Amino acid sequence: MINIKDITRRNVLEMSPYSSARSEYKGKANIWLDANENPNETGLNRYPDPLQMSLKIEISQLRKVKTERIFIGNGSDEIIDLLFRAFCEPGKSNAYIFPPTYGMYQVSAAINNIEIVEIPLNEKFELPTFEAIQTKISAPGLLFICSPNNPTGNSSSMEEINKIAANFSGIVVVDEAYIDFSERENALSLLNENSNLIILQTFSKAYGLAGARIGMAFSNPEIIAVLNKIKPPYNVNTLSINAALEVLSVNEKIQLQISKIKQERELMTKRLLELEIVKLVYPSDTNFLLVKFLKEELVFQALLKNGIVVRNRAAQIENTLRITIGTKTENEQLIKFLKEI
Repeated sequence: MINIKDITRRNVLEMSPYSSARSEYKGKANIWLDANENPNETGLNRYPDPLQMSLKIEISQLRKVKTERIFIGNGSDEIIDLLFRAFCEPGKSNAYIFPPTYGMYQVSAAINNIEIVEIPLNEKFELPTFEAIQTKISAPGLLFICSPNNPTGNSSSMEEINKIAANFSGIVVVDEAYIDFSERENALSLLNENSNLIILQTFSKAYGLAGARIGMAFSNPEIIAVLNKIKPPYNVNTLSINAALEVLSVNEKIQLQISKIKQERELMTKRLLELEIVKLVYPSDTNFLLVKFLKEELVFQALLKNGIVVRNRAAQIENTLRITIGTKTENEQLIKFLKEI
């Protein structure tokens, strides 16, 4: 088990966090005159709970993780940036990624002056051997595993993730933004075994709150405490907290939507493979498909002319477009235009 203090930046350990009015007094009151708020009721005239406890309690019940192991961020991107600030020394630490993968890891590393070390996935988009990974690791820092991976759609095994976390001297970040669409187990079961593991999930995908910007991090209480220490005092607003609570109150409806998206994913895979312009549809544990076309740029431009926007990923993976699973009607229109192409 890694001592978190040993891998936390010295300036972060020694700093005193900002103490907000709402964090200093947590009791009940009839008159609030401590935070210089407008006293006239608007529904939003009061600052939100800086630790979002009402939301954490609901997430705790949903994911079976104690509240002290949960951090809520302004999207997962804020959490990624905070991890760089907490556990990477600018100009000294490294960040390890497995391309092709989510681009924000590299952007956040650049902003924080952290060198990126790329360890490419193999031809099946699987993690390289553990021995190959070890040869690339030269300095502590952050190691990112996106599973299910974006843009490839496939997942890494729990055994692989556990082995990497057990042997890495820094923080291992498992980004599970798409886990709700997967039949595989999530990595939360590995938290008790690895003190250096942090798991990211989100309300943006399966729960339909991309516009609310609600990211979740699960880890040991020491890491969560470090993130709480350096985050902005009110990093998640009241509207977003309430939106997340609302979707969690109708979780059965959300699970039905997820089931329908997964059904459409399988149907879309079958229908895409029937097209002559499609060379390959990669297996997916997500709400998107990575599709290899004979001439992806021609297809991409033709779809744009018909008002259909997909993501061109050819710069990462030759001849590929990434296609999000839409509604049944949207998917049928896409197939119709692809047949015409």
